[in-house]
Amino acid sequence: MMGERRVQQEALFYEFSLERHVPETHLLRHIDRFVELDGLRRELVPFYSEIGRPSIDPELLIRMLIVGYCFGIRSERRLCEEVHLNLAYRWFCRLGLNGEVPDHSTFSKNRHGRFRDSDLLRRLFETVLQRCIAEGLVGGEGFAVDASLIQADASDRARVEGAAGLPRDAAGRAVEEYLAVLDDAAFGAASEVIPKFIAPADPATRWTAAHRGPAFFAYSNNYLIDVENAIIVDVEATTAIRQAEMTAAKRMVERSITRFDLYPERLIGDSAYGSAEMLNWLVHEQGIEPHIPVFDKSQRTDGTLSRDAFTYDYERDCYICPAGKELRKRQKIYRVPRPLVDEDGMMRYRASKLDCEACSLKPQCCPKAPARKIPRSIHESARDMARDIAKTEAYRTSRVSAKRSRCCSPTSNAS
Repeated sequence: MMGERRVQQEALFYEFSLERHVPETHLLRHIDRFVELDGLRRELVPFYSEIGRPSIDPELLIRMLIVGYCFGIRSERRLCEEVHLNLAYRWFCRLGLNGEVPDHSTFSKNRHGRFRDSDLLRRLFETVLQRCIAEGLVGGEGFAVDASLIQADASDRARVEGAAGLPRDAAGRAVEEYLAVLDDAAFGAASEVIPKFIAPADPATRWTAAHRGPAFFAYSNNYLIDVENAIIVDVEATTAIRQAEMTAAKRMVERSITRFDLYPERLIGDSAYGSAEMLNWLVHEQGIEPHIPVFDKSQRTDGTLSRDAFTYDYERDCYICPAGKELRKRQKIYRVPRPLVDEDGMMRYRASKLDCEACSLKPQCCPKAPARKIPRSIHESARDMARDIAKTEAYRTSRVSAKRSRCCSPTSNAS
């Protein structure tokens, strides 16, 4: 038998409780138990005026951002609509049934104003991290570092040639901020290479085709993860180039040490962090084991002997070729003395011309040169240590742990 609607809408008063409506198993109930924003207003007091209209409660804005993060709502305009309609979101944001949801523009105004001036989001992040450390979720033994590309809100149709520079009539907050951070190693000073294209509306972005598809303007979201429980211990935004990502990795490691006394035994990363300078910083300056593939272009593809066919003798500071001959740093005397180390931090080890001419391996070693030369970085000892670590079982375990941590990390979906 077909039922009929039994709910009548003539009543003038209703008894409804948001507290009873949100089930105990709802995700926001589990999160709400750990959200403590009591000190938020105290942190922001110096950034509010004592006169004028009452502002939007900063705790409400932060709670709404948490909702957006947990449920994948990236648009702040849509976030405001969802909080207005969803009763569980209203309960978490302490809005009740009649509370007014702020306009989406409130977020951008506060983000570029009070939140940035007070460094509030950084403090909030570190408060959560401190809670994770107190609960024993962060061990600090092994860290993984990586970066995700975040597409910039900049049209590629308005792009200009990098060599031409910004147009004279370019203006706005984005340009002013870009000019203000030109000397920052994470942005303007990260590389001396002139970018192929520039976005006048957001010049700090970088034109990239790292996804091996159509190129686009992007930033890099760099993050440092404790691999034990996949807890993000630090984040840093940079322009999307490798040099800036290495700078960000150093900053994040240093912050974890100075602010939280988290001194990692090993750092796990991909070959983008395997430069000689980065490995030297880890090994000799920080005492951290690099579980990182060495960034190495010495492997030859033309059939001739690569550098790994030569053995370095630490005691005599020379290379031994497959024929047993020595390659040393200086085989020639110049009228004007030349530096042993070039501007790229490389030293050249040269074989004797006489040895190479009489060698039966010359066609396989240096068929087009009178003698063989081997470049060696001034940081090669750190590179050698990374190569030795890569042969261990601990290294293979680290790679698996890092991969699992990146898969569990919410930022892994950002790219």
